[in-house]
Amino acid sequence: MSIRDVYVVDAVRTPIGKFGGALSRVRPDDLAAHVVKALVDRAPELDPARIDDVVFGDANGAGEDNRDVARMAVLLAGLPVSVPGVTVNRLCGSGLEAVIQAARAVALGDASIAIAGGVESMSRAPWVLQKPERAFPAGHQQLHSTTLGWRMTNPRMPAEWMIPLGESAELIAGKHRISRERQDAFALASHQKAAEAWGKGLYDGEVVPYEGVDLARDECIRDSTSMEALAKLKPSFRQEGTVTAGNSSPLNDGAAALLLVDEDGLRATGREPLARIRTSAVTGIEPQLFGLGPVQAVRRALSKAGKSFADLTTFELNEAFAAQSLGCLAEWPELDPSLVNPRGGAIAIGHPLGASGARLAGSVAHQLAAAGSGTGLAALCIGVGQGLALVLER
Repeated sequence: MSIRDVYVVDAVRTPIGKFGGALSRVRPDDLAAHVVKALVDRAPELDPARIDDVVFGDANGAGEDNRDVARMAVLLAGLPVSVPGVTVNRLCGSGLEAVIQAARAVALGDASIAIAGGVESMSRAPWVLQKPERAFPAGHQQLHSTTLGWRMTNPRMPAEWMIPLGESAELIAGKHRISRERQDAFALASHQKAAEAWGKGLYDGEVVPYEGVDLARDECIRDSTSMEALAKLKPSFRQEGTVTAGNSSPLNDGAAALLLVDEDGLRATGREPLARIRTSAVTGIEPQLFGLGPVQAVRRALSKAGKSFADLTTFELNEAFAAQSLGCLAEWPELDPSLVNPRGGAIAIGHPLGASGARLAGSVAHQLAAAGSGTGLAALCIGVGQGLALVLER
């Protein structure tokens, strides 16, 4: 059996909304349907009935994104009912996992044309009530927020694995001696690069605003922030800590999707591809150091592609926390840091959990198309201790 080349024909995303912001009134299944429909509309030569599968990442799935949000997106987008859909969950890496799984299906010949993406509405994540062990319990019952982090934990899980995500960032800051000032400087650069990219129109061909919502660009970008403003913020997890709301990614809403095809699918779209998918890798790490998860995943993905850091044109690394990102960079001394997140990162743009990986992959594809050639990387750390990476080229 021969392995087929897998091409990224197009990639779109919504503007990323802030928690309780402009997109908070939009259901996650509608956000997912929006980017699916946008991809199909931008490929008018493609018969939608030829789409073999739609794969979507979703980290929560506890609310309006239940019942297989990928299939809901297919139906709500008006695609033929013959088009199937499947939802995958690798927490923060869910959107990239969807891209990898869809690309694998195309490479193996199980699909010729597929849509892959991710969605998350952290604003609309519900509170859930655990079913009581017996009927009609006396006393009060506890509601759990499903927005982010641990809940209804297994008592057999070691306590050190279940620390808050921000506490994990503090551990990484200590491990690599990353100061508060360096974290704030990294966060400031994220906002500055994102604002500059939007100002230059670099996102115009990628972002598809949601009709009826007054949101033209990513909602969390702070053009006017400064080192002085960031320095005034109090630590969020330790009294004398270094991790603050300003040097961490926010809570967000959004969706992203990519159109993946083989050679036959490429002819069916009548389009020139943005990029080609090469290799991927996933690795595990101690859960309390989840932020360093991409370190080995990236090295493994590059090795499988026969590439090194010196070959990279661009690198989209999800900025869960400045400390986490700087910790990864410290373990890649061969990497030119100027290649990382040239159009801003999640601290400024936002991190809608299930959508972020698809956003990163799509951004790499667009950047490679703009460059005309090169090799790009997309990578994320994942809660509970994993790392995921994807290599693309043009």
